[in-house]
Amino acid sequence: MLRLPRSVLAPFERFSLYNSPYPAHDSGCAIDLYVDADDSLARSPVSGVVRETRTVRAPDKPYAHDEEYLVLVDVDADATGLLWTGDSESDPRDGLVARILHVDPDVEAGDAVALGDPLGRLVRSGFFAPWVTNHVHLGFRAATANHHRARGSLPLSVDVPVSPLDWDGRGTVVDVGETYVVLDRPTRDGHADTETFVGLGSDEGVVLDGGLAHYAFGGTLSPTADDQPLSLLGATLGRTTGRDVPWADFDVFANGERVTGLSLFAARGSFGTKVVSPDHDFAVGDDVVVSIRPSDDPIRLG
Repeated sequence: MLRLPRSVLAPFERFSLYNSPYPAHDSGCAIDLYVDADDSLARSPVSGVVRETRTVRAPDKPYAHDEEYLVLVDVDADATGLLWTGDSESDPRDGLVARILHVDPDVEAGDAVALGDPLGRLVRSGFFAPWVTNHVHLGFRAATANHHRARGSLPLSVDVPVSPLDWDGRGTVVDVGETYVVLDRPTRDGHADTETFVGLGSDEGVVLDGGLAHYAFGGTLSPTADDQPLSLLGATLGRTTGRDVPWADFDVFANGERVTGLSLFAARGSFGTKVVSPDHDFAVGDDVVVSIRPSDDPIRLG
């Protein structure tokens, strides 16, 4: 498993390994690195030399750019600070290629880039769900792998601790989008250092990641035992398979109305629960109580 150092995460406000329905994120084999909402500049999450840039058609969505971009970088693993946690014989860092998506590149093949260098402008492509904010998608392939297909990236972890936040399901709406609302809780109370990453904790104190449960499975961002049962707000979420969590069958409710789900991530700045609900009528200042109930027909988007 490749372990990403803090320096890779430093230019970004949030990250998620599992909050996507696309196969590149299966078992945490890619990371989405989110920027501040007002920032459109993409900064490089790796050091190396650009191998290739490619433009492809994206699904036609009214809220999205109609093209997607792939930037391939031959990675300088030492300069990037990548660690390998497997055995030395299978260490893939020599010849490693980074796959970067959602960036309209200002770089081209042969350009050298360092961590934090501008790569181009972030784009919202048709591969985004409407509630997803701008981010850099990053995955890694061995030199001998197919660098263009969706599947085949190496599993990733982060070399930073993520602290769990307790939550009672309550919050006040502080931000509203057409398809989501953000609550003011849980807060970073007890984690005043904004460089410390935090995430929503299960009832057992395990940091959760992913689309709960509108995507078929999520994962954990803190150490867990295999086959550990997890719950949230007193409801069963599923059991760990390694660090993966195939979600149990349940629905999420906000003030008694079924919503699509919760969008989970780790953040080093402010934190609040993101409730995904395309048909909501919430407004800033509304008090919300979230609950989870077993379901025979749970929402599944991918």
